Amino acid sequence: MTFLIFLLIILFILAITDLIVGVSNDAVNFLNSAIGSRVARFRTVILVAAAGVIIGSIFSSGIMEIARKGVFHPEYFTLTNIMYVFLAVMLTDIILLDFFNTLGLPTSTTVSIIFELLGASLVTGILITVQQDQPVSTMMKYINTESVVTIISGIFLSIIIAFTAGIIIQYLCRLLFTFDYESNLKKFGAFFAGIGITSITYFLLIKGLKGTTLLDADSRQWIAGNTMTILLVLFAAGFIISGLLQRFAGVNPLKVVVLMGTFSLAMAFAGNDLVNFIGVPITGFLAFQNWKQSGVPADE
Repeated sequence: MTFLIFLLIILFILAITDLIVGVSNDAVNFLNSAIGSRVARFRTVILVAAAGVIIGSIFSSGIMEIARKGVFHPEYFTLTNIMYVFLAVMLTDIILLDFFNTLGLPTSTTVSIIFELLGASLVTGILITVQQDQPVSTMMKYINTESVVTIISGIFLSIIIAFTAGIIIQYLCRLLFTFDYESNLKKFGAFFAGIGITSITYFLLIKGLKGTTLLDADSRQWIAGNTMTILLVLFAAGFIISGLLQRFAGVNPLKVVVLMGTFSLAMAFAGNDLVNFIGVPITGFLAFQNWKQSGVPADE
């Protein structure tokens, strides 16, 4: 019991370290556009991103179930094996992300966690198979093959969608502004900003709030029933505010879109990747609680 509690403490210490390393890795991804295009001072960009991270953490819809049942079948593992798998995952994730950060190489924190879980549980399954003198063909029963295939397919599909959407949107933006930038910015800048702000807000709030626990069923139902009205109001507000800022304050409306995008990326990161850094330690804690109630020895 004492040793297992010690392992739990180590897991949560590693979770804090992993959060620091993970944020330093992913922060580059949602700050690049704003800093690279110099839409605002560095301090302003950081404050916008920080606000997005805080709000995203509050509105998070929960932790992905990859650690609890998404990658392996926990019923075939002892509690001791589970704890060792989670310790290996957290240590590997910290070392891997820190290595990539040091070299300045991009990597996906979600993909890292998934494949670390897969590798650690697969090796543990092989060791259990050898220890129990089972046929080699049975070692795959420890892995949730169907779920793993679905997760990997989703990863590759997201890459294809992001690549295709990036090409189309970039082409349309350059077609609209490139050849006569100053003139077209005056004509279409506020309109484009209205569309951009509406699109970002739609995916950020209307889509994102569906899974959050902060809204009751009636509020979610009202949002779903009045989505078009909300979008029209958002577009009108974004168009008018951007136009006024452009006309009377000399603010480039495209800068507003970039800052809004930075905020939404930070919020999406906090609502997705940030909570998943602590998913493995929390799952270890839940496993410990279930084991404590079961009365089964930790090595059975």
